[in-house]
Amino acid sequence: QVQVVESGGGLVQPGGSLRLSCAASGFTFSSAVMSWYRQAPGKEREFVAVINSNAGITNYADSVKGRFTVSRDNAKKTAYLQMNTLKPEDTARYYCKAAWWLNTYWGQGTQVTVSS
Repeated sequence: QVQVVESGGGLVQPGGSLRLSCAASGFTFSSAVMSWYRQAPGKEREFVAVINSNAGITNYADSVKGRFTVSRDNAKKTAYLQMNTLKPEDTARYYCKAAWWLNTYWGQGTQVTVSS
C-alpha cells in the first residue's frame, strides 16, 4: 500500500523557518522523483520544488529560489523542504508528490501559515 505523508507545517511569523517532511512507503523511493507543490485558498496548486532520485538535480519556482531547499534521505524514504525567510504569501497547503515509473502519488498536505 502506497503512502505519502507530509508533516512539519504550522504557524510561523514572517521571516521564520519551517522544515517539512514527506515520508513515503509502498514503492521504490530511491527511484522516485520527489516534488513539492502548494495551494493557497482560491488559487491553483503550483509547483514549488523538485529533486531527482539521487539528489543530484534540484529545481525551484522563482518565488522560492534562494529561500527554500529541497533534499531527500533515501535510506529514510523521506523528502524534505527547508523553508527560510518565510513570507505571508508563502501561506498555503503544501503537498508532496512522488513520481515513480508511470505512477504519481500525492500526500494529503500540511498547512503552512505565515502571519504575525
